[in-house]
Amino acid sequence: MVSRVESSGAMLLRGRNGSARPDKWLSQRYQTIRRMTERLAAPLSPEDCLVQSMPEASPVKWHLAHTSWFFETFVLQPHAPGYKVFHPSFSYLFNSYYNAVGDRVPRPRRGLMSRPGLDEVHAYRSSVDQAMGAYLDAKGDGLPQAVADVIELGINHEQQHQELILTDIKHALAQNPLYPAYRDDLATSANGVEVQAMEWLRVLGRLSWIGHGVPGFAFDNEGPRHQVYLDDFQIGSRLVTCGEFLEFINQGGYDRPELWLSDGWNQSQSQGWKAPLYWEQIEDAWWLRTMTGFRPIDEAEPVCHVSFYEADAFARWSNARLPTEAEWELAVAEQPLEGNFLDTGCLHPRADGPCDGLRQGFGDVWEWTRSPYTPYPGSQPISGALGEYNAKFMCNQMVLRGGSCATPASHIRATYRNFFSPETRWQFAGLRLAKDS
Repeated sequence: MVSRVESSGAMLLRGRNGSARPDKWLSQRYQTIRRMTERLAAPLSPEDCLVQSMPEASPVKWHLAHTSWFFETFVLQPHAPGYKVFHPSFSYLFNSYYNAVGDRVPRPRRGLMSRPGLDEVHAYRSSVDQAMGAYLDAKGDGLPQAVADVIELGINHEQQHQELILTDIKHALAQNPLYPAYRDDLATSANGVEVQAMEWLRVLGRLSWIGHGVPGFAFDNEGPRHQVYLDDFQIGSRLVTCGEFLEFINQGGYDRPELWLSDGWNQSQSQGWKAPLYWEQIEDAWWLRTMTGFRPIDEAEPVCHVSFYEADAFARWSNARLPTEAEWELAVAEQPLEGNFLDTGCLHPRADGPCDGLRQGFGDVWEWTRSPYTPYPGSQPISGALGEYNAKFMCNQMVLRGGSCATPASHIRATYRNFFSPETRWQFAGLRLAKDS
């Protein structure tokens, strides 16, 4: 049951204190985020940056160019006097899905673009950064709030592509029979952690506010803030582990159609799923591919790279279910925004040690919910081409919450709504169980 809406409209963000943010702060944040993208691409060869391992992924080179295209298209061209585009073809080559902007290369063909080369893409990024710096310096305190809003949207958009750079290159490297590592100097998960038994935490049902409603950036799909009535429910104190999912496998979970949604069963059978993505059985042991290479699974780690269908089947096998996104948001409402994010340098879910209450609410893995990705009551897409950013994808997708080990820490919040199609496996996605009280 949904009750009244607190606010309406489709604002991209609100200022940090409800007012215009300092231009110097915005310029510094722009530079910091852009440098981080470069660092994530630095360990890769030009060949690595071109490969596209499946239609759903994109080459790293394309991510580097597209995030620059965003600032060129939505900030520099309409607002910077006298700005000249870096290359007239780039609007076509690096547009993602903005129909209002013009035609684009179909996503499955992005990996065929051997030209422009990686050097030219880096030159493009440098040119856009120089123009953005000059524009922000020239505007100073006179930067219009509407333009500042678009710049911060672009910054958060680039953080989304930072995570995609990692998930897409992990999938690409996993196709290589040499088992290459993205980096071999990453911090590894702590082996030998004793898994604490999962507890069922009871959450009392009530009329609760859901969605973004405080100062600070938020995507338009996180609002309007509205009230939802929830019955009592229980939620797992921690994430489901590899060891628990291994038991599901050993007990024939992938061979029992009664556990699966019809579409999930068809997908599992047609794709030959027998374990999470990147798991491989060698003799009697299970191994997995990580960003640091190929190694045995750690049964204490949170399971990841499972689809919604697999998560739902596991929950049924466990005599439980997945939480709704409203239940998840209510359960983590008082949790600090702390966890194993991109910033920790692990790039893999970590085993969780003993701790009271709800744990691993943020970071490690995106948590599948049972909620379809639909607009909140009163939601309206923003006007213009940027209205295509989120709203047009509100069909045939499921909501995930909480961020992952590849999510920048400054990018996540309790109201953040990620979404993917239910068969998606290449994202760092896992699950937490819930059940009726």
